Amino acid sequence: MSDWYRDFAHSGIGTTITKQLGLPRPGVLRRYEPGQPLLPGPAVVGSAGEGRLRETLSAVLKDAGVSTDDDGGKPAAVILDATGLTGPADLAAAHDFLAPAVKRLRPSGRVVVLGDPASDADSPAAAAARQALDGLVRSIGKELRDGSTANLLYVPAGAEASVASPLRFFLSGRSAYVDGQPVTLSTAEIPDQDDVRPLDGKVAVVTGAARGIGAAIAKVMARDGAHVVAVDIPAAGQSLADVANEIGGTALQLDITAPDAAQRLIAHLEERHGGVDVVVHNAGITRDKLLVNMDAARWNSVMAVNLQAQLDITQALLEGDVFKPGGRVVAVSSQSGIAGNRGQTNYAASKAGVIGMVRAWAPAFAERGATINAVAPGFIVTEMTAQMPFGTREVGARLNSLQQGGLPVDVAETIAWLSQPASAGVNGQVVRVCGQSLLGA
Repeated sequence: MSDWYRDFAHSGIGTTITKQLGLPRPGVLRRYEPGQPLLPGPAVVGSAGEGRLRETLSAVLKDAGVSTDDDGGKPAAVILDATGLTGPADLAAAHDFLAPAVKRLRPSGRVVVLGDPASDADSPAAAAARQALDGLVRSIGKELRDGSTANLLYVPAGAEASVASPLRFFLSGRSAYVDGQPVTLSTAEIPDQDDVRPLDGKVAVVTGAARGIGAAIAKVMARDGAHVVAVDIPAAGQSLADVANEIGGTALQLDITAPDAAQRLIAHLEERHGGVDVVVHNAGITRDKLLVNMDAARWNSVMAVNLQAQLDITQALLEGDVFKPGGRVVAVSSQSGIAGNRGQTNYAASKAGVIGMVRAWAPAFAERGATINAVAPGFIVTEMTAQMPFGTREVGARLNSLQQGGLPVDVAETIAWLSQPASAGVNGQVVRVCGQSLLGA
C-alpha cells in the first residue's frame, strides 16, 4: 500500500511545500530484497570502554562482505562497541565516536550499539553507564532522518557467539521498521545456517494466516525456505487455501479456541510432517468497547483467541514430542499491550499477557535449546487500518520516529529473523515493530 503523504513529500512540489512549511518528510525505508547486500555501503566501527567485541564484529562484518574502510564518505552503518563501560565518564568516548559518524550517515542508515546488561554490573556507576546506552540509542533513533534507525544489543559476557544473527538483522533491510529497540542476548549454541534460505527444511505453523499480517508472515517464512502450515478458521477457508497454494504450503482449517484444537494441530503435524520447527502465534481478534460498556462475550472471546489459545498450544507442544529440538515459538503481541489503548482493555490485556507468557516460558525453552519471543507491532498499514477515519489513521501512522506506518512485511521479517536457527541467543525478548512509536516508549 502506498503512503500518500510520503510520496507527496518527495515529489517536486511536495518537497518545496514541506520545506517551506517545516513539515516532516518521512524517509523511503530500505526493505530487504533477496540477493541484496547486507549494507549498501561501508560500516564505521568504533568503541567505548574496553570494547571486547571488536574481533566478533570484524568477523561478522567480514563474513557478510561489509567493508569497514572509512574513507570519510557517507557510511551505511555506524556500529559502537560500548562493552566494558565502568562509569559515566566512559560515555564521553561514545559521544566522541558517534557524533561525527552519525552526522555522515546515509539515508536508511543503521546505528547499532552493543553494551553489557546493567543487571550484570559490579557497581552502581557501571550499571548507570550501561543503562545510559538505552536512553542514548532511543534518542539517536528520534534524531535520525531519511529512514535511518538505531538499535541496541546487550551482550552479556559469554554470549559473544550470539551477536551475529541480531547484528545482521539490525543492519539489514529486514529491520526497516524496527527502531529504538534494546534486545538482550543470552549464551547459546549457534548452529550454522544458509543466510539466503535460513529456514530451509523447517516446518513452520502460522496461525491466522488467511490474510493481513498472517499472510505476510506465511509468505516470508516460505521465501526463507520453510514449509508453512497455514492455519485459520473454516470461515476463511478460501483465503487460507489461496495463501497456502501461493507459497507451496498446506492449509489447515482449525478454530484454535476449540477444546481439542491443540491436540488436532499436533496430530496433524505428527502425521503429515513428522513434527514442527517453528510456531507463530499470530491469530488475534478485536472486540473493542470501553470497559464500562464491555460485555462478557467481548472480553472472553478476545482472551480465548489472543491469549488462552497460545498458552494451550504452547503447553501441548512442550508436553509432546512434536516440537523438534532447537524449535522456535514467536508470539504476536501489540503496542497496545505495552501502552494500553482506550476502548481496548480486553485486547491490551490479552497482548500484555502474551509478553508475560513469553518471559515466563523462556527459561524452560532455553533448557530444550529452543526459544520463545514476542513481536509487538505498532501502527501497521493493513486493510483494517485503512478503514479508520482519515485523521485518526494519519495521527496513528505519524506518531513515531520514522513518521510513517509500517507494512505487514515488516512484522513478518522480524518474526522470520527470530525463527532462524542462528537466533538461538535471542530468548524471552519482546521486539517492537513500531518505528519507535511515541506511545508506550
